[in-house]
Amino acid sequence: MGAIIIETSRDGYAPNQIHRTMTVGELVELLQDYEEDTKIYLSFDRGYTYGGISADCIREQEDEDDE
Repeated sequence: MGAIIIETSRDGYAPNQIHRTMTVGELVELLQDYEEDTKIYLSFDRGYTYGGISADCIREQEDEDDE
């Protein structure tokens, strides 16, 4: 079993500074072909640092313009 690496970057200091990001639907569609137990990691700085995702990391924000 492999892993999924999401290569990302830090593009702003607030969500309203990010011009494009995936929707939940787009992410679900992208991941539906992977096995359910495939681990997902975030990659920053061209693979210099990594991070994981857990349920505790997820929070809702009412309006992107609030920040």
